[in-house]
Amino acid sequence: MSYKILDSCISCGACEPECPVSCISSGDDKYVIDPEVCIECGACANVCPVDAPVQD
Repeated sequence: MSYKILDSCISCGACEPECPVSCISSGDDKYVIDPEVCIECGACANVCPVDAPVQD
């Protein structure tokens, strides 16, 4: 199951550079993960200060 970013995202950007497949991008009010590209590695979840990325 790919990761998704919850509404608790504070848009700090810590997750984006950690993604090895560049599936994270800035959305309107939070970052978003492209589920078609996500490889479920958890790198984003490991650096998020508010635990916003979770497996969908």
